[in-house]
Amino acid sequence: MNVFPTFENYVEQFSTFISLIEKKGTLIYCKADSEVNKIALTTPNPNIERIAYQTPENVIEDGITSILVEGNKIPLQIFGDHNLQNVNGARLICNQLKISDEQFYEAIQDFKGAAKRLELIAQNNTTAVYKDFAHSPSKLKATTAAVKQQYPNRKLIACMELHTFSSLNKSFLKEYKNSMSAADEAYVYYSNHTLEHKKLAAITPEEVKAAFGSDNVIIYNDSDDLFKMLAEKNWKNKVLLLMSSGNFDGVNLDEFGKKIIS
Repeated sequence: MNVFPTFENYVEQFSTFISLIEKKGTLIYCKADSEVNKIALTTPNPNIERIAYQTPENVIEDGITSILVEGNKIPLQIFGDHNLQNVNGARLICNQLKISDEQFYEAIQDFKGAAKRLELIAQNNTTAVYKDFAHSPSKLKATTAAVKQQYPNRKLIACMELHTFSSLNKSFLKEYKNSMSAADEAYVYYSNHTLEHKKLAAITPEEVKAAFGSDNVIIYNDSDDLFKMLAEKNWKNKVLLLMSSGNFDGVNLDEFGKKIIS
C-alpha cells in the first residue's frame, strides 16, 4: 500500500518484468515462494531460460550457519532461510557471469550482510542484539523465525515499530497475524503522533493486539516506556531483536544495544 494499491497490482509488476526480459535472457527465481514460483512458471515468454533455486542444505553449530556443499561446510556470517535463499540466488547469478561455485563460496564467507538486515549491533557471551529493517508482515515473520532458529536455547525478545503508511493502516493490520509468534516475548510499538502526521485513522492497542493474533504480543504507545522496560530486563541467555524502518521515535538503537550488554 506504500507503492501499489493492491496485492494483485504488486504481483502484476513481476509478471510484467518477466514478459520484458529480452530474448535469450535468464530468469533466476526462488521456487520456495509459492507466489513467485507460480508467476515464474506461468508468465509467457518463450525466449528465456528459467532457473529456480531454494534454501540450500545447511546446518547450525555453535551459533554459526554453514551451507553444506558436496560434504563440505561453508561457514557464513549471516543466517536465516531468507538470507540463505539470497545466497543461492546470488550464486546462480554469478554463474551467469562466469564466476565458479568455488570462487563464490570462498568470497561469500566474508559477507557480513547488508546494514540493518539482521545486523548484529552488540553481543557478549550470553546476549546478542540485532536490528533489522523488517516491517512488512512477511519480512517480520521471516526475521523473527530466523533469529529463533539461530538461537534455539536463548529467549527471544522481539520488538517492532509500526511506522509505514501500510503498517499503520487499519485495514492492513490483519496481514500481521502470527508474524511474531516465533518470539518468546513480542512488543509492538506505534505512535499516535505518527498516525496524526500521516493523516491516518486512529487505531487502538486492542485492535493492534487482535491483528497480530498471538498471546505473546504486548502493545506500547510510548517509546520511553518500552525502552525503560527493556533496559530493566535481565539479559542473560537472551536475544533482543529490534525491527523498524524508523527508529522507535528517536532511539539510538546501537547505543541501546551496547548499554544492555555492559
